[in-house]
Amino acid sequence: MTRGGVPVAVGLVVVAVTSLQFGAGFAATLFDDLGPGGTAFLRLAIAAVALVAAWRPRLRGRSRAELLTAGAFGVTLGAMNVAIYAAFDRIPLGIAVTIEFVGPLGVAIAGSRRPLDALWVALAAAGIVLLADRGAGGHLDTLGVLFALGAGIAWAAYIGLSQRTGRIFPGASGLAVAMVVGALVAAPLGIAQAGGALLHPDLLLAGAAVALASSVLPYSLEMEALRRLPARVFGILMSLEPAVAALAGLIVLGQNLSGREWLAIGLVVAASAGATAGAAG
Repeated sequence: MTRGGVPVAVGLVVVAVTSLQFGAGFAATLFDDLGPGGTAFLRLAIAAVALVAAWRPRLRGRSRAELLTAGAFGVTLGAMNVAIYAAFDRIPLGIAVTIEFVGPLGVAIAGSRRPLDALWVALAAAGIVLLADRGAGGHLDTLGVLFALGAGIAWAAYIGLSQRTGRIFPGASGLAVAMVVGALVAAPLGIAQAGGALLHPDLLLAGAAVALASSVLPYSLEMEALRRLPARVFGILMSLEPAVAALAGLIVLGQNLSGREWLAIGLVVAASAGATAGAAG
């Protein structure tokens, strides 16, 4: 890996995170019409069509192990999207993503080798605790928390499977295959929840915008970043997710932030900056 490749990869992750979380905020506005499952399915299905058309992945000649890797990547995509949208439907966006972050944070801790890395992980963890602790009288929907935890487990698997798929398939062709599988995973619940609303022109257009912002762009950028960064560093950089999600919740959904939550955002951003400096150094 060249020294210049690290700053580029960091920039790709920042753009991906911003696009993903603001796309998630916009997606939450579609829940009344489509339900969280229907919104997730529409997002994945449109993204799959766009990626297959752009990359035209070739499956002929691929080994069974290669196809299984892309398929497993797709299952994690589908499960992660359905679970986190179900969480968004029950608890605030920033808190849901904070809980979901146990996945990439676990990857960061598992892969840590330098003492300084433990400091950045500790700062990110402190931010997560502050962001999740709503104080006296604050209650979170238990099912929403469980959905967010499930999304976090899928996210941890996603990091490794995305990296492996990116090494096996050229460009984003492996992502295209995975997105088709993910859409199939989400289809039963999505069709059951949304029904004929999935064919409404306005909702299809909105779903296309969500697919571009929340799937096509961020997943493509993340896969390219994972070609340039170790999974450990990528996992720590993803600590930006709760902060950006909280901002998206404020701007898009009007979910106000307390002083405690702003402090949490500062800790998470500081951890990400430290991890970035360490990777480039």
